[in-house]
Amino acid sequence: MSRAAFGNAAVIALLLLGAIGLGLWHSGDWWQAPPLSRRWTWAGLVVLAYAAACLGLWWRRRPARSGPLREGEAAWLVAWASQTGYARELAELTATQLRSAGQAVLLRPLEQVDARVLAQAQQALFIVSTTGEGDAPDHAHRFLRGPMANSPDLSHLRSAVLALGDRSYTHFCAFGRQLDRWLQANQATALWPRIDMNNADSIALSQWQQAVSVELGQAAPAPAPQPVAATPWRLQQRRQLNPGSQGGPVYHLQLVPAHGSLPQWQAGDIALITPQHSPQRLAQWMAIFGLDGEQPLADGRRLAEHLATVELPPALPAGNPADWALQLPPLKPREYSIASMPSDGHLSVLLRRLTGPDGNPGLGSGWLCDTLAPQQTTQLRIRANPGFHPPGNDTPLVLIGNGTGIAGLRCQLRARIDAGANRNWLLFGERSRACDYHFGDELDAWHAQGLLQKLDTTFSRDGGQHRHVQHALAAQADELKRWLDAGAVVMVCGSLKGMAPDVDAVIVQLLGQDGHDRLLAEGRYRRDVY
Repeated sequence: MSRAAFGNAAVIALLLLGAIGLGLWHSGDWWQAPPLSRRWTWAGLVVLAYAAACLGLWWRRRPARSGPLREGEAAWLVAWASQTGYARELAELTATQLRSAGQAVLLRPLEQVDARVLAQAQQALFIVSTTGEGDAPDHAHRFLRGPMANSPDLSHLRSAVLALGDRSYTHFCAFGRQLDRWLQANQATALWPRIDMNNADSIALSQWQQAVSVELGQAAPAPAPQPVAATPWRLQQRRQLNPGSQGGPVYHLQLVPAHGSLPQWQAGDIALITPQHSPQRLAQWMAIFGLDGEQPLADGRRLAEHLATVELPPALPAGNPADWALQLPPLKPREYSIASMPSDGHLSVLLRRLTGPDGNPGLGSGWLCDTLAPQQTTQLRIRANPGFHPPGNDTPLVLIGNGTGIAGLRCQLRARIDAGANRNWLLFGERSRACDYHFGDELDAWHAQGLLQKLDTTFSRDGGQHRHVQHALAAQADELKRWLDAGAVVMVCGSLKGMAPDVDAVIVQLLGQDGHDRLLAEGRYRRDVY
């Protein structure tokens, strides 16, 4: 029964009881003496019925509890492990879907799931990503060192896993698969087979949400919640930061909302920007198949206008383009570290223009570096990424990065400076100081003002004692140890290959494997590498 139907029935029942009670009270002779005991009984029954109806309404309308589970309570545990915030976003959508069906939900990051939480949960949904070379997200290492290092009895638990990954990497969905095997090995019952999602695939997300609906017994489920939609942002400025560099061109873009005011975000959050095909690429593709870009579609747009925003199939679908064009999947957004804070008055990103073997730029960098014109709009949304938010203002911060990784680190520094926190140490590496010292004037000024307590730079093509940032870090291992002993958080942003594993090796050599793993488990070693 729906809430509205239940409420209507309750009101009718109360009115009926009230009418019966009033009728009985008036059926005898009136006397100013105290009422007969029979009338007291009827009055009490009416009050009890009203109280019961109110209790029923409250029970049906009570909010789904998201606090600690009580032993034996029928509730859902939704746990997430995310390196860039996407798994967290999907976990929140899943929790919303469950709560909309009246279910009690405990939503937790994986590091907050311990043996007690697992023992109390009856149904658990795990939404986890894989990072690096098949690794768990950094914040999940407490779970790896705790529950997953043991063999708890999970025979009471019914569970399912949504594994996020990218098929371009060798170890696709490795952590999700590892977690799924661990659940099965410890006797958990699978609610449905593990679902692997490749690069934010909408079909896999629909399969997951449909599986949740079926488990809830929803024959005709309401539309599942979807991520926040992108909105148009206007390119305010674009400039190349490294003319004359021996490396690929690096561009700094400033964007503002096309409508409304600048939204709020935190350092470490991610900008998702949806690209479009270049006019040249689109014209080539349509010419191969003899398509007329001016052909109108049912939504009022031209065929070429629509095709610029969707995946172009390798073979032409059968039928009229006006029919199949609207069925093509949209282009997926590209993720970029945000380089600015709202106090800068714009959202900025930093990216390198990459080209393939044929000399053509990649879809994302080609759109942002070449095709998107100043004052033109592009679809953008911001995704929260708590795993890379800055630490508390009293905590020392060590920032390590190379190349365009300076974007995310610059944002961290700006947030710290805005908050009055100056115990900051930046180690940055690139090719040439003359051409590739991105944001160099600003960084030097912050250092001179004492807002950036320690600044170390290394440029591989300039010679000098250290070629790369990881070498500069290794040379200052004792200083790093002092910062870590003072409670410092280490944040790394930049190249997955080369820089990131070499920095990792320095930390292992300095602290040992146990110390390295403890730093991860404590949330004091965070990485945004690509």
